Amino acid sequence: MTYSETIEFLFTRLPLYSRVGAAAYKSDLNNIRVLAKQLDHPEKKFRSVHVAGTNGKGSTSHMIAAILQKAGYKTGLYTSPHLHDFRERIRINGEMIPEAIVTAFTEKIKDTVDLIEPSFFEITVAMAFDWFVGEEIDIAVIEVGLGGRLDSTNIIIPEISVITNISYDHMDLLGNTIQEIALEKAGIIKPFIPVVIGEEQSELKELFLQVANEKKAPVHFAYEKRFVAEWKSNQHGLEIQVTETHGNLKKNYSLDLPGFYQLKNIVTVLEVIAILIQKGFNISESAIQQALKHVKSLTGFHGRWEIIHENPLMIVDVGHNEEGMKAIAIQIENASYEELHLVIGIVKDKSVKHILRHLPRSANYYFTRAQIPRAIPETELAAEAEKIGLKGKSYPLLKQALEAAVLRAGPKDLILVCGSVFLVGEVNLKEISF
Repeated sequence: MTYSETIEFLFTRLPLYSRVGAAAYKSDLNNIRVLAKQLDHPEKKFRSVHVAGTNGKGSTSHMIAAILQKAGYKTGLYTSPHLHDFRERIRINGEMIPEAIVTAFTEKIKDTVDLIEPSFFEITVAMAFDWFVGEEIDIAVIEVGLGGRLDSTNIIIPEISVITNISYDHMDLLGNTIQEIALEKAGIIKPFIPVVIGEEQSELKELFLQVANEKKAPVHFAYEKRFVAEWKSNQHGLEIQVTETHGNLKKNYSLDLPGFYQLKNIVTVLEVIAILIQKGFNISESAIQQALKHVKSLTGFHGRWEIIHENPLMIVDVGHNEEGMKAIAIQIENASYEELHLVIGIVKDKSVKHILRHLPRSANYYFTRAQIPRAIPETELAAEAEKIGLKGKSYPLLKQALEAAVLRAGPKDLILVCGSVFLVGEVNLKEISF
C-alpha cells in the first residue's frame, strides 16, 4: 500500500472513535495483548510515564516529554487524537513517525487485523510501541486514550503513573458518578509504581489512597508539594512562580502555553520530574526552564488557547467537555477584545447544555460541525444554545462559519474556535480571506 492507501485503510476499515463513538471502544485488553505478543512485547522494552485524566493530560504529557527531551533523553511521545496529521500521535523528540514506518507496520499486521478485528486505537498503540523499541528510545510519555483501566495503553509498567484530574466525560463508558469515573482512571495505578495525583479534589482523595494502598503504590499529591504563588500572562504564554511547600523554595518559569489551566498542570509536571530525578534521571533545573519555554517547538503541541492569526485575533482551543469549557470561559473573561465571535461545534456524546452554559451570552455565535458522523448537526446545536440565550447562525461547514466570522469581525475583535478537537483540526487559514 502507499501511505495514503494505508491511512485510508486505518481510518475506514478499523472502528474509529472519532467516527463511530462508543462502538469503537473495546472494553478489554485482549486485542492489544494479541498484537503485543505478535510484536514480541514491545511494551516491556522501554521505560515510560503513563498519563491519564479527564482534562490536562495532553498538556501534561507534552511538558514532561519536552523536559526529558531537553535533558538529553531520546523521548517517545504517544498522544491522541491528532489535529491535522495522523502521525502527530506518535513522535520521538518531537519528530513524527515516518510515513514509510506507518505503511510497513500496517502491512506487517494486516493478517492479524483480519483475524481479531482490532480498533484504530489498538493498532496505533501497537504501532507506537513497536517504533519506540525499534528506535531504542530512552523513555516514552504515554497518554491514555480514554479512561485508564481498559485503555489499550494500560499494558505498560511505567516509572510513574499520573492522573491529572477527574471530571464528567464519556459517562456512557466510564460511569455516571465522579467516583466511578475516578476508579476507571485509577486503573492505571500499578503495584509498587508511584502515582502522582495532579489536582486537588477532596471528594476523591480517599478513593485514590485506597487504590494506591491496595497496590502498595506510593502516592504523591502534587498540589501538596508545590503551588503557584504568583503568575502573569501575556498573549503567548505565562510567567509563573512556583513555591515548594516544604522549605518555601521559589522557582520562576516561563511557559509558552498561555492557558490559565496550565497553572494546575505545571505543578503536576514538576512533581513527576522530581520523582524521575529521585529514580536516577539526570534532569537539570536549566533543562526544565528551557523546555517549558519551548514546549510547542520541542513537541509539536498545538490547539490549547493557541493564537493562529492577529488583527482580528483568532484563537483555537480543543476544550470539548464541561471542565474544558469552564477553562475556556475563564480565558475569555481575561482576554482583551472589542467583540467576541465564537465558532463552535460539539459531538453527540457530550452533555451539550452543561458545556454551553458556561459561555457568554454577549458573544456572536456561529454554530457549525466537524465533518464526522459523531458531530451534532449545526441546527440542533443552535436550537440547544438558543434555549439558554446564546444566539447566532448555523453553518454546515466550518469554512462557511469562519468566513462569516471574519467578514463581521473588526481588527480588535476575537474569533474563537472551540468545542471539539475534530473541529479545531479542520481549521485551515489558507481557505479564509482576511
